Amino acid sequence: MRLHWFLPTSGDSRSLVGAGQGVPQDVRNGLRDTATHGFRDPSIDYLADVARTAEKLGFEGVLTPTGTFCEDAWLTTAALLRETTTLKFLVAFRPGVINPVLAAQMAAAYQRISGGRLMLNIVTGGEPVEQARFGDDAPKDVRYARTDEFLSVLRGAWHEAPFDFSGEHYSATGAMVSGGVDPAPDIYFGGSSGPAGPVAARHADVYLTWGEPPELVAEKIAWMRELAAAEGRTLRFGLRIHTLSRDTSEAAWQHAQWLLDGLDPATIAKAQEALSKSESTGQQRMLSLRGGRSSYADAHDLEVAPNLWSGVGLVRGGAGTALVGSHEEVADRLEEYHRIGIDEFILSGYPHVEEAYWFGEGVMPVLRRRGLFGRTAAAPVAVSA
Repeated sequence: MRLHWFLPTSGDSRSLVGAGQGVPQDVRNGLRDTATHGFRDPSIDYLADVARTAEKLGFEGVLTPTGTFCEDAWLTTAALLRETTTLKFLVAFRPGVINPVLAAQMAAAYQRISGGRLMLNIVTGGEPVEQARFGDDAPKDVRYARTDEFLSVLRGAWHEAPFDFSGEHYSATGAMVSGGVDPAPDIYFGGSSGPAGPVAARHADVYLTWGEPPELVAEKIAWMRELAAAEGRTLRFGLRIHTLSRDTSEAAWQHAQWLLDGLDPATIAKAQEALSKSESTGQQRMLSLRGGRSSYADAHDLEVAPNLWSGVGLVRGGAGTALVGSHEEVADRLEEYHRIGIDEFILSGYPHVEEAYWFGEGVMPVLRRRGLFGRTAAAPVAVSA
């Protein structure tokens, strides 16, 4: 397994609604007042604390999100390079708002400055209001077609310079990157819709999906393996999910209940209304896990598969599930996902310093003992589609 953590560049909190990433704008208003245990601003000092914690505990990298309410991922992570020594940064960005040759140059410079610690997360975008803020009103199928061309130019500038390209959305003559790129950053790509699959199959190194029940994740992996095989390629697979592990299962579920009890019904209703308007197929799949319900008294009512809790998605967009349980139980679930084909896990928890320690000191030793993580990790298990 390869384990990554998350950099909360929109802020952090002990509660689910105190941090901004993934919370719709009409729900964000007043969140700092409703957060029962304070809001942590995403200062460079605090983000450095998160990054250094992740590095010290043994995480390979951190996902740095993109969006209106996030600090810019490129600038923030570049500032954190001198705060860390080995930690990699998975920089998320939207290809529709940057030129692909410029992105290729930025990535090459980043690799030279960092000593090869950059990974790229391509976010095509699924929220019309968010896209409109950046002047992008292209429909979903057009956005994926544009991403396809963007990645063709990006890789062409890296590997086929001088590279010529003429497409519907981009054109380039003699595209190149001065000094080359060494190594070329891995490209992480997610998308559950029909238009997303072929683009990922042609360009991604790692296909990302959110934490659904294992049988649904297995179906998606099989779908992507077939598409990649048609392109003569193979993919690695990654899972984006939250974690809440404690010394006992009872303690973990008590904390999940505390998080649930801290949610105001009106806030839940506003968030669900906003998220229901998302164009993202992945977001709609997250919402469907609860069957349309948004009112719960008991945290276990939100358990959609063993130890898979959908409570995060009541008020937050994007990855809306968490693995809740004892350290052994969370390790069991990660191993289950690994056996169906997940190679990498991008994890997070609120707040991100404390939950990194719970996972790093609780779950990581279990995974090491099982030979799934660290220097003693066994070779990946081959799983047929």
